[in-house]
Amino acid sequence: MSDGAFRVLMALIYHARFKTGETFVSQRSIAKLLQFGVKAARGKTKRVDENGEPVNHGRLSVARVMTEGEAVVLVVLVLLTGPLAYLPEAALAAVVFLIAVGLIDVTGMRRILAIRRRESVIALLTAAAVVVLGVEYGLALAIAASIVDHLRHSYSPLNSVLVKSPAGHWRPIPVAPGARTEEGLVIYRFGTSLYYANASRLVEDIAALVGHGSPLRWMVIDCAAIGDVDYTASAVLVKVAEHAHQHHVHLVLSCVLGPVRQQLDRYGISDALGQDAYFDTPGQALEAFHSTER
Repeated sequence: MSDGAFRVLMALIYHARFKTGETFVSQRSIAKLLQFGVKAARGKTKRVDENGEPVNHGRLSVARVMTEGEAVVLVVLVLLTGPLAYLPEAALAAVVFLIAVGLIDVTGMRRILAIRRRESVIALLTAAAVVVLGVEYGLALAIAASIVDHLRHSYSPLNSVLVKSPAGHWRPIPVAPGARTEEGLVIYRFGTSLYYANASRLVEDIAALVGHGSPLRWMVIDCAAIGDVDYTASAVLVKVAEHAHQHHVHLVLSCVLGPVRQQLDRYGISDALGQDAYFDTPGQALEAFHSTER
């Protein structure tokens, strides 16, 4: 088939499938299009004999009209146009999938699982949420889970009682009823910032230390890990000071950060404890306790 006839044939197929809204070209339509191509080929290529007389073409078969490449193009246009319409989206999806697979750090996930199981649960939950719900909802869920995990840590801080090691260095021991740094003294370290959710933990620890064990004369609250005190926690500190006074225990603070000291001044806690109730280090508080025992 000549190039001109083939282009006309392809144009007719395109018109039948897309311009008229047909989703399937019947065999009868294909036959008509092929007959048109044969006629176009006959009109385009006239043959003459040695005397210059035209030669009758007779019947011209499709195999003689078309080349193999033209036949492939025809089959694709007629039968595979619909399925091939999804090829760009499928190719893009494959590219995105390969990029996403490359972003998954399996080694890192295994390391988190071996070291921090709770964080690995958050990571797996986030990955599943991104796949099922989408990126935006997955990130929102990850942020919410991280906040809950952070609150869990601050709600249950690692509080301790400081004691001297044989080498003379401070070391923490768990808070237990009646625990003492030495006879008559306990240096208690609160493990995080004080706020409404964990202030009750401070009350429980103070009650366990004051109400049990040998008579207590001094209690030092080491504030090295306290970076903030909210209003509710300040009210709790006032009650703690009152509870210590009722049990004839002298309450002092050590390692108070500058911003926290300003907060305590505004809350009125400094006035309740006295300006001499602040020490720079637990060691200074220990020396002050020893000086009162002489």
